[in-house]
Amino acid sequence: MRKTILLPCLFGRQAFFFLLLTFLGCATVPPREALNTYSINGISYVSLVSLCNARGLDWDYDSYSRTVTLTKGGHTISLRVGDTVVAVDDVAQHLSNPVDMYQGVIVVPYQFKEKILDALRYPPSASSSMVLPSRIKKVVIDAGHGGQDPGAIGKSGLKEKDINLDIAKRLAGLLREKGISVVLTRSNDTFVALSRRVSIANDASADLFISVHSNANRVRSLKGFEVYYLTSGVSDVRRALSAAKNSSPGQYRDCIAGNSLTLRTILWDMLYSSSRAESVALARAICRKIGGNLDLEVLGIKGANFYVLRGAAMPAVLVEIGFVSNRSEERLLKNGFYRQQLAEAIAEGTIDYSRAYAMTEASQ
Repeated sequence: MRKTILLPCLFGRQAFFFLLLTFLGCATVPPREALNTYSINGISYVSLVSLCNARGLDWDYDSYSRTVTLTKGGHTISLRVGDTVVAVDDVAQHLSNPVDMYQGVIVVPYQFKEKILDALRYPPSASSSMVLPSRIKKVVIDAGHGGQDPGAIGKSGLKEKDINLDIAKRLAGLLREKGISVVLTRSNDTFVALSRRVSIANDASADLFISVHSNANRVRSLKGFEVYYLTSGVSDVRRALSAAKNSSPGQYRDCIAGNSLTLRTILWDMLYSSSRAESVALARAICRKIGGNLDLEVLGIKGANFYVLRGAAMPAVLVEIGFVSNRSEERLLKNGFYRQQLAEAIAEGTIDYSRAYAMTEASQ
């Protein structure tokens, strides 16, 4: 007696042929993503880490600004805990629910997976998106020392003033390529007083002030990259009073009592209160890029009472790009390619900072 094969009857012809093709290797079943899911106030959320692992996304989290940056295949996605705005390749996308922190885990609404990640292979829709405006329009770059002031000098004779100027010019070119206006406190080997450097930044109404320096220490083994911001140990009253005295009256032409030192001191104190946190954020962004782009020890961010930071009316940082007193770093700093890498990392950190604050403004 001939036996009848019942599979086509039980499952249907299409199912039977699909199973047959799968068995033969001609068809595959899409793998199911292993995602940790949560329900928060009735909204489905997904663990961002598990989502990154499933999609092969590289991610970096800045605990200070609570910002996460995801990268893969030329795409960059920035999102922040508490915000509904997500920047996808510098294009703002809006979620119905915010990114959240649940039981110590960063979670994103399921809509993030569907609307953002699943659509990465397609160009962003102009009708549902808006291009993020750059928060940074003008940057003052200060090349430390110059002229009769050589700064630190390495054992081989390498002068800090020359390194600083070269990197400052490279950085200026990179930022200009991004559409950012740049003002250099010096563009050649001339001496510029510290008070003049601060005035240049303030008179230019710049959004950022970046001072470039090279380090030195009697301990020759010391090496690495560090960024300074105005330390909280500086007296707010003395700091604001000093800045007000050194400021140009033209900066306060919209104030009735613009020539009042008391009023100017109060205005400067208000500026410092808001710019100090932004200076720290800028310093962190630059350090992250230096650490990620170069095989260079990052000593971190530190507070200091530098004159050029104390008088600036905008977020200001002073970068120490390396130690000329260290033989290996002096040798590196002589190399034009290495100086270009340093300039690129500082520029990328500055752009990352700009994106993070543009997201804040877009969500307000």
